[in-house]
Amino acid sequence: MAVDAEVIEGRGSRVRFHKDGEIGTFHRPHPKKEAKPYQVKDARDFLIRIGVKP
Repeated sequence: MAVDAEVIEGRGSRVRFHKDGEIGTFHRPHPKKEAKPYQVKDARDFLIRIGVKP
C-alpha cells in the first residue's frame, strides 16, 4: 500500500487499515463495484487523519 498502512482482512467484505495509531474500517462495495458517497467520505477522512493531503 502506498501509504505504508497495515491491512487487516476481516470477515466478509470488511477490511481495516492501521497507520500511526489511526484505524480505518471499511466494507468493500458489493455486489456493485461503486462506492457510495458516505464510503468515499469515510476513506477521505481516514486519509486526512494519517496525513495524506487531498
